[in-house]
Amino acid sequence: MKSQRFQNRVTAGRFTLPAAILISVACWILSAILLPDLEIRKGNYPLWDIFYSSCIPTWGTRLFCFILYSVIGYFLIGLNNAFAIIRMRASVQTAIYFLLISVCPTMHILYAGDLVAVTFLIALYFLFKSYQQSKSASYLFHAFVFIGMGSLLFPQLIFFVPVFWIGAYSFQSLHPKSFFASLIGWSVPYWFLLGYAYLSGHMDLFYQPFLELVNFRSILFGFRPLGIGDNRVVYSFYIWSVQAIVLIAGYEDKIRTRSYLHFLIFLNFCIFVYIGLQPAPVSP
Repeated sequence: MKSQRFQNRVTAGRFTLPAAILISVACWILSAILLPDLEIRKGNYPLWDIFYSSCIPTWGTRLFCFILYSVIGYFLIGLNNAFAIIRMRASVQTAIYFLLISVCPTMHILYAGDLVAVTFLIALYFLFKSYQQSKSASYLFHAFVFIGMGSLLFPQLIFFVPVFWIGAYSFQSLHPKSFFASLIGWSVPYWFLLGYAYLSGHMDLFYQPFLELVNFRSILFGFRPLGIGDNRVVYSFYIWSVQAIVLIAGYEDKIRTRSYLHFLIFLNFCIFVYIGLQPAPVSP
């Protein structure tokens, strides 16, 4: 029997991503019809509240969220094409990503993390570009600019600054010049925030991101049943497991690719540590 059937072409060919997108769109429409009361999650973090109240209309939250997820999926393909992280079609990981997002209706509304994910992926791109570059200051500068931009809406992203320094060191791109360039890059968004806070007479907007860094919830020890809010943890463990399998099976990859994979697994380990330190949902 011939193996080039329609279902084989969909699951292993060029139709994989389009099929996943169609399923995602259908799930998005169904969630909008069946769960119309889902709204933007509001918190007590001023910058995020100012952004979604002034830039995002209520009717466009789901559409804007889907556009952001599409941008994230595009960057996942771009990262794999640029750095050959996994040895398979780049659209496969994006298809899996869309399917995971589609089955969770609570993720069909806009969160601060949706915007932060875009800036985080761009920062990863520039960090990977700095691999063994003798003049890596510009790459680290741009990487930390996007880390700073994301931390304006989600201050806990600042915790990943040391993680990126460790990654730059493992990529042999962290030198005194690039280190100070990264500090300047991270501070650039806060210069604009300081100017806006000063001119508007609300200096508390500038202090608030740093106050959020010490706003820890109590750590919950022991086991408890998983709820809807724990889906992101399950998906994170799934992604980490996939990366571990790829790393173990990728012993024949180039040293550069293995360095990328080692850093991605270390990055996910740090994410789980931060989840343990901050188990309750944060304000954004």
